[in-house]
Amino acid sequence: MDGAKSEEEWPRCVGCGRRVKTLFVQYSPGNIRLMKCDDCKAVADPYIECEFMIILIDLILHKTRAYRHLLFNKLRIYSSLDKGILVLSILMHMVLDAFRISFSRGNKADGDSSISTISGIFNCGKVMGVALLGNIIFMDVLLLEVQIILKLSFETIRYREVLLAVIISSYFKLFLMAMMVWEFPLSVIFIVEIFVLSSNIVALRVVTEFSKARCFGVCFGAYAAKYLTECWLLGTP
Repeated sequence: MDGAKSEEEWPRCVGCGRRVKTLFVQYSPGNIRLMKCDDCKAVADPYIECEFMIILIDLILHKTRAYRHLLFNKLRIYSSLDKGILVLSILMHMVLDAFRISFSRGNKADGDSSISTISGIFNCGKVMGVALLGNIIFMDVLLLEVQIILKLSFETIRYREVLLAVIISSYFKLFLMAMMVWEFPLSVIFIVEIFVLSSNIVALRVVTEFSKARCFGVCFGAYAAKYLTECWLLGTP
């Protein structure tokens, strides 16, 4: 039982996705040798020696090798050490969604400059509530679809992997913070959301090893449910 558990916590080969015992052997500080995968015979994780910007570029290009490195070998989403990362990621995800909603509503009410403090607090609370409920619906629908469509066992560790992979792969939402400095048209929000959706599909495919079409159906359904919830709460078409 202990042997099976330790094997489940092994890192992954970024090429084929198989588990490997170790990614490198360190002979001295700064002197390491990258190990090869027993299945594909290639270096298990060449990203270990890469700069962060190279990894980020490959993530933006949606390379599955970069996502396997980030999710399995860097963050180790299969272990019990990811609980703090999961909570922090969910909070950040909700804050960025609240900012997106606020920015969309603010552009429609530019002429309303005499908003009272109480009204401002009320609007802020409403936006946060909408973002919170929208993300609850998003996560519930996502996990339900994973269980039904992808037919995965609904174990705690398993759905935590899926949820963390999808939220971590939504990193492009951070670019919305640039709107605090520069003015962008509303179409930028749509472009960012499309990019986040495509990134979520790649991450979900890496974790579940299912087809791209089925992963697209899961992510699109969850986003559609969140969008409809936000429109209903905000009273927008």
